[in-house]
Amino acid sequence: MQRYAAEHRHRILAPLNSVLILFSALSFLGYGSACFWYPPMQREFERYRLESQRTLVGGLQICAAIGLLAGLSQPWMGRAAAVGLALMMLVAVGVRIRIKDTLLQRLPALLYLALNAYLSLAAF
Repeated sequence: MQRYAAEHRHRILAPLNSVLILFSALSFLGYGSACFWYPPMQREFERYRLESQRTLVGGLQICAAIGLLAGLSQPWMGRAAAVGLALMMLVAVGVRIRIKDTLLQRLPALLYLALNAYLSLAAF
């Protein structure tokens, strides 16, 4: 009975996990790219007082997004990428607290932290 329940749970969660992986990967491809080419994102890094780190953060986000996608066939790669993104979002929450952002302004970083922490523990 327990084996059946585990198989049933996997059959239900596997497609959901794939959707969550794709959502996170596409999000970070967008966010990472925006660090290079989107002036409002460049201004955000000035607001964070991290303008010198903008291209590094963008590059890491793009690499991690590719890692999430690679994790669909190489789970260790997806797990490593998800852990990296979760840690990056933990730092992002800290930065937003330091600059006294509102809870609403912190919410995206908190949600992506939770999403990537979940992916690193359960999706790969």
